[in-house]
Formats: sequence, structure tokens, C-alpha cells
Amino acid sequence: MLETLPISADFPYQSHYLTVHGSRLHYVDEGSGDPILFLHGNPTSSYLWRNILPVVIPLGRCIALDLVGMGKSEQPDIAYRFFDHVRYVEGFIEQMGLKNMTLVLHDWGSALGFHYAMRHEHNVKGLAFMEALLEPFPTWEIFPASVRKVFKAFRTPVLGWYLLVTKNMFVEKRLPGAVVRKLTEEEMNHYREPFSGGRSRKPVWRWPNEIPIAGKPKDVHEAMLEYHCKLQESDLPKLLLYATPGGLIPAPRVEWCTDHLKNLKTVSVGQGLHFLQEDHPDLIGMELARWYSTL
Repeated sequence: MLETLPISADFPYQSHYLTVHGSRLHYVDEGSGDPILFLHGNPTSSYLWRNILPVVIPLGRCIALDLVGMGKSEQPDIAYRFFDHVRYVEGFIEQMGLKNMTLVLHDWGSALGFHYAMRHEHNVKGLAFMEALLEPFPTWEIFPASVRKVFKAFRTPVLGWYLLVTKNMFVEKRLPGAVVRKLTEEEMNHYREPFSGGRSRKPVWRWPNEIPIAGKPKDVHEAMLEYHCKLQESDLPKLLLYATPGGLIPAPRVEWCTDHLKNLKTVSVGQGLHFLQEDHPDLIGMELARWYSTL
């Protein structure tokens, strides 16, 4: 299938805000029908979904949330641990009264979405995911080799803070380095905007430190292991969008998903690394719409 729509830097959506646990969360809310909730990861925002939303909006109520401390959401003085985000995301879902949701997930948004779905399966219609966190990493040797060294640096006290907060390396290097095409300056400025300096970059720093590797941090390891096991028993419709060579989900992980996840459809979007939405938004949108129409 050929991609037909140009990749745009524009974000032509009305901003909405909801106060959850005392902080204003920003979200996009377009279309009508059953909710389709889009959850991003690090260091992105609802902006990541900008070119996918137009293809899906005709099919349902598309809601793209900015995680607390990210995008246009407020940045309270919290630790920004995984379970802090769980609290805000689930508070948002409850206050919005979202029922019979389809979750569209990427990166840490997948961990948040899987964690929710496997504890509230009755409220979920389907799971679509790409470059997702499917399980903890038992050792560093299992962690993707291409980024192992840099993520070890990110998790090193003092050095990690310098790289991620002082130098803003995740936004300036890791993000564009995980996109096949070259992001435009306008696109980069959208991603830079929430993290203008200092403490505003704390959420970006925290996320690499939350990845459960060799059992640490223990609470995130346990949560991820729990949803990993439950996902294999779940009959919920699932869509995996993957790329070659990919990052978190290379070919062997695609094969694992095919062998272990029930009611799963897999779709290759072609060449890609981690931020597939920036390389193949139209194709992702079309495949997502095609799958959703069968639910």
C-alpha cells in the first residue's frame, strides 16, 4: 500500500484541558463514538499522533493525551515515576468517563496502556501498539544493543542528569536518531517546547531510569511482568504495527508476539526504527482504521 498523504509539521487541533490530581492535563478530542485513546511515550506528546489522527477520526472519538509533565500538560513537582503517570492517566480516564476504549500505544504509553488494560479488561475494546514495552529486561544483554551503552549512561547518577537535563540529549539526539527521515526544524521545535530547560526536563530524565532491567526498579518490574503474563491470556483484539529493523520490537519479538498473543494481527509498515509515526503516519493510520473497523 502506498502512502498518499504528506507528512505535516502542523498540529491543527483544538486544545482541551482537564485538571487531574491538581494538575492540568492537555489533550486533543476529535470525532465521535467509542473512545480511541492515544498514549505517547518519552520524550514525545500528542504531537506524535498528528498525522495519524485524521485517518482515524471518522471512525471514533479520538483522544490524544499529553502525559503529565509532557507536551502542553502541567509540570507539577513530582517524581515522575511510572506509577505517578499511572495515577494521572487512570484519573484522566475516570474523570472523562471513558468506556469501551480502544488503546493506541507507543513506548512508555504502551506500558501505561497494558497496565490499565490488564486490570480493566472489561473497559477495553482493543489494543493497538507499536514499539512497545512488552516485558521487563532480565539482563542488560537483552536490552537493544544499539542503545545499550547510552542508556547505561542515562541511568548513571550525575552523568545521566547532565546528559538528559543539561544537554537535553534525549530530545536533541535520541528522538531524531530514531527516525529514518530527517525531522524538520519546525517538528523539532514542537518536541523541544515543553522541555525548555532545567527542571522541565525531569520527566525525560526519569523515564530511562524506570525501565525494569535486571529486576530494578522492583515495582515497575513486577507491574510489567504481571501485564506481560496477562496479555498472553487475554482474548482482546490486538494490532501490532512493526518496522524493520525496529527498536524495541525487532523481528524476533514480532515472532514472539505472533506465537504468544491471542487474537493478534501484525502489520509491517516498512523501514523504521523507534518513532514509526514520524516515518509512516499515513500507513499506520490506514492500517489502524482498517483493523478498528473490524472490532
